Amino acid sequence: MEQYIIKGGHPLVGEVEIGGAKNAALAILSAAIMTDDTVLIDNLPDVNDINVLLDAIEGIGAMVHRVDRHTVKINGKNIHDVSIEYDYIKKIRASYYLLGALLGKYKRADVALPGGCNIGSRPIDQHIKGFRAMGADVEIEHGKIMTEADRLVGKHIYFDVVSVGATINVMMAASMAEGMTILENVAKEPHVVDVANFLNSMGANIRGAGTDVIKIRGVQKLHGTEYSVIPDQIEAGTFMFAAAATRGDVTVLNVIPKHLEATIAKLVEIGCEVEEFDDAVRVVSKGNLRSTHVKTLPYPGFPTDMQPQIGVTLALCKGTSIITESIFENRFKYLDELARMGGVSKIEGNSATIEGVEKFTGARVSAPDLRAGAALCIAGLAAEGYTVVDDIVYIQRGYERFEEKLRSLGGVIEKVSSEKEMQKFKLKVG
Repeated sequence: MEQYIIKGGHPLVGEVEIGGAKNAALAILSAAIMTDDTVLIDNLPDVNDINVLLDAIEGIGAMVHRVDRHTVKINGKNIHDVSIEYDYIKKIRASYYLLGALLGKYKRADVALPGGCNIGSRPIDQHIKGFRAMGADVEIEHGKIMTEADRLVGKHIYFDVVSVGATINVMMAASMAEGMTILENVAKEPHVVDVANFLNSMGANIRGAGTDVIKIRGVQKLHGTEYSVIPDQIEAGTFMFAAAATRGDVTVLNVIPKHLEATIAKLVEIGCEVEEFDDAVRVVSKGNLRSTHVKTLPYPGFPTDMQPQIGVTLALCKGTSIITESIFENRFKYLDELARMGGVSKIEGNSATIEGVEKFTGARVSAPDLRAGAALCIAGLAAEGYTVVDDIVYIQRGYERFEEKLRSLGGVIEKVSSEKEMQKFKLKVG
């Protein structure tokens, strides 16, 4: 089993290039099969989730050609199967986007119920509600969601809760339905807008993505396109909080600062200096950080995917901070791990009270999920002594070359797979 070993106590300093947004890329790759023409997508992150989804797409008969690490050509003309098996799905959650894509194009899709990070239930009732409203039959049998429609017809659909997955999935299906679909109470995340822009570049007619109401006039067919995925705001925010926690000075390059407003606001609140440029953000932390309160909310609120990273940082801030997690119920598992390193917190329901401490000390911890794993690496980089992070397969699902990027900023971190390699690392770094 691979692990990260980290020697903490070095401020992160320098510049780091941010890759394409994983969550946007997963939906865009799914939507790429909705045309019989060839689609070229670049600025893809080279992470496990993307590679698994490409395997699943290839598995149903689409042509997938990796041009390079971050570019792929997809052609969905020869798809012979609308059934996505559990082997692919159990590894990643976002493979449910193939439901909306296949239902839109072929009016039929069978997709195994999804897997992914264990951070709480992510019900797909809103997806099903949307598909049914447009005239699809939806059944859940033998662990699969089975959808079929004679024809999809545009409808006025109001989502009961704001859901990124349902917004994207129903938007994809609606882009090839008959007539007008109006979606209300939709998610406004940057990756929703990116998927809408991608579909429009293929000939879809989608208006209002990024607002509360999306209007989609269905078209009969979509055509090929070339498209570049937006930068990953969560990867960017992770490095920004790593700068804050390690008392560093980091510039994240290739970002859209507007997407980072909630993250920037909290960094400023706790006492960091933040400088914004056209496509870069610099975070300077001189220590003496102070506590604050955070509540996770749908975009443009503070993202749930940044909650563990700010939690670890707040554990090193002077005073008492309170985090309220309003999206996923299991998102505080990392605080139990952080306690091994000297973190002090108390969890009650969907709130965590964090008492700031002077320092963390290195320990052996385990990554409970993708973002929590990255947050524990930040804790290790800020800690005194050595930290070992187990279960880094989660981290590799969503961060490309994570340890290499941290090393380029002066972080002392290595991926190891045995006790011997760990000892070698300790001897090397002293």
